[in-house]
Amino acid sequence: MSAPEPIPVAELTSRQARAEHKRLAEAVEAADIAYHQNDAPTMDDAAFDALRRRLVAIEAAFPALKASSSASAKVGAKASGKFAKIRHRVPMLSLDNAFTDEAVAEFVQRVHRFLGRRDDEAIAFTAEPKIDGLSLSLRYEKGALVHAATRGDGEEGEDVTVNARTIAEIPQTLSGSDVPDIAEVRGEVYLGHADFAGINERQREKGLPEFANPRNAAAGSLRQLDATITASRPLRFFAYAWGEMPELPAPTQSGVVEVFGRWGFRTNPLMARCETVEALIARYRLIESQRATLGYDIDGVVYKVDDLSLQARLGFVSRAPRWAIAHKFPAELATTVLEAIEIQVGRTGALSPVARLRPVTVGGVVVTNATLHNEDYIRGYDSKGERIRDGEPPDIRVGDTVTVKRAGDVIPRVAAVDLSKRPADAKPYAFPTLCPACGSHATREINPRSGKEDAVRRCTGGLICPAQAVERLKHFVSRDALDIDGLGDKQIEFFHGDPDLPVKEPADIFTLAARDAANLKKLKDKEGFGAQSVAKLFAAIEERRTPPLNRFIFGLGIRHIGETNARLLARHYGSFEALRAAGLAAADPASPERQELDAIDGVGPTVVEALTDFFGEPHNEELLDRLLAQVMPQPLEAVASASPVAGKIVVFTGALERMTRDEAKAMAERLGAKVAGSVSSKTDLLVAGPGAGSKLKDAQKHGVQVIDEAGWFDLVGG
Repeated sequence: MSAPEPIPVAELTSRQARAEHKRLAEAVEAADIAYHQNDAPTMDDAAFDALRRRLVAIEAAFPALKASSSASAKVGAKASGKFAKIRHRVPMLSLDNAFTDEAVAEFVQRVHRFLGRRDDEAIAFTAEPKIDGLSLSLRYEKGALVHAATRGDGEEGEDVTVNARTIAEIPQTLSGSDVPDIAEVRGEVYLGHADFAGINERQREKGLPEFANPRNAAAGSLRQLDATITASRPLRFFAYAWGEMPELPAPTQSGVVEVFGRWGFRTNPLMARCETVEALIARYRLIESQRATLGYDIDGVVYKVDDLSLQARLGFVSRAPRWAIAHKFPAELATTVLEAIEIQVGRTGALSPVARLRPVTVGGVVVTNATLHNEDYIRGYDSKGERIRDGEPPDIRVGDTVTVKRAGDVIPRVAAVDLSKRPADAKPYAFPTLCPACGSHATREINPRSGKEDAVRRCTGGLICPAQAVERLKHFVSRDALDIDGLGDKQIEFFHGDPDLPVKEPADIFTLAARDAANLKKLKDKEGFGAQSVAKLFAAIEERRTPPLNRFIFGLGIRHIGETNARLLARHYGSFEALRAAGLAAADPASPERQELDAIDGVGPTVVEALTDFFGEPHNEELLDRLLAQVMPQPLEAVASASPVAGKIVVFTGALERMTRDEAKAMAERLGAKVAGSVSSKTDLLVAGPGAGSKLKDAQKHGVQVIDEAGWFDLVGG
């Protein structure tokens, strides 16, 4: 079963690409910090790799989005600040990943193409286990260890020299006549399974939290501020790479690693040299078959071009070498029974199904919950509406024996169902169409591009939904919304749960002072408050009874209505009453109100649907009535009332010479105009540059005033 597919990169608009690029870059950076800095991964390698591939593809299609600091070019995460920093003389880059045999074959073909070799010309590769531990760089000068550094962000890592010296498998001095004056040896710090079990046993005895897996334990042990703790934990080290080393002791990858063994390092005995794709895959299968008996965690097999002169020719692409790739193992699996399906409502109203499982250990972690993604995933249909398992009952049911998949310290998911073990009385799961938290309708939006339903069903209850209430209240008072000083996240959480002065919806904020005056238990007497702070809070609330209309609209938290769209709507309608009436009437696709909404430049069908859903929900109507009894949103036209275009509907068409179309629209909005994307009988002014087409004809048909760019500047005063 698969999650819904994103819009193909080739079909993204510039605005969509910019928004998704920002979201992906933030997700990649957060995942890097979680894995490399906090030792607590939040997603598996396949999911992370998919995010990064999508990010790179968007940057390739929209080059302006890529900056030198792009997350697509970063490796790891910045050093945490707990330790001194060490700058790597040679960056510690990461590897691209392959998850299929076909991807490995493509990698080998790319190497041949880059080097101008025929497919039948042999190029030797090394294949070695990919240790699931913490990367470490060891610098030796004149054969003596001088410092040890973690990967960090690839450019700068943490100085863990004192701790590294406690690891028995890291030599303090190198032995051999061929040791160069400077030698940076790199490898992986890890813990064996038996040692990991012993550490967790000692943690339990001391009443301390246990580690989730050996990698986290190894990383946490190496990054201790107290080196005696590191010394008490039996960390191990495999050497397999190098950084600065002016004189290499061999001309091949395999040769250098062999020399590392002579110098005193432990190297992996499963490393082998292969000359064909078939040989690489066979080695992968062999190592995978021995995985359970190795006594330490590995998560794949790394392939590298063996000839170092060819490595130099191949070079690097951004964050990874062209001459190496990691062939990752499938995420770890376990089988258990699905005992219940529960629905969780997120702060955006998304209804997310969660599988409650009979406890099962997966990769050393006891799993009791797993994601079921969405409604289609349970039903067994993909994002295109096609069955995933032809000829079989496609759905997931309570009582099923299921395969649970996870990798690293991430949320597991139900990956498969054993239909042969399905109970005879198991019934198809009926996904709720009403929000389990508030009873409002739960709907699936139509994607305007594909014309198909979105995979996620969402509660339309908005501010009245208790599952969303706290987060939405925080949004309502946030800096870009009503910006109520002294009413931050902590205060909202306090008032939402306070039995004496509860705040369950926005209107309750504006009745706090009156309710406190009538209450025997005064707010000033509660912990964290005082007479002065309460007076300031009530004064700040009072100041926000007449918020700017755009801030008020944004604060309502209507799906897809961000700051920009809130301002567009505020400019266009002038008052909340007008917007509300239009939102209600626009539910009729044939209504003039719907046509007017559609014509607003920058407001697309998704926003229109979100507005009509919000205003069409009776619960929201009641909430708005209570809120508008307390506040009076102020129109934006007052700001630009002296402008000759204030309140007018303006359309721009054709080429502009003195400024871009976006600049022209922004200017018009600053002057209080309502910018539309199409001409109608309600349009007041068309600004037409060279190349004006159908909009000019429409203006002539409707008798709309038409001026050129020079006329526009004359009208607005330059």
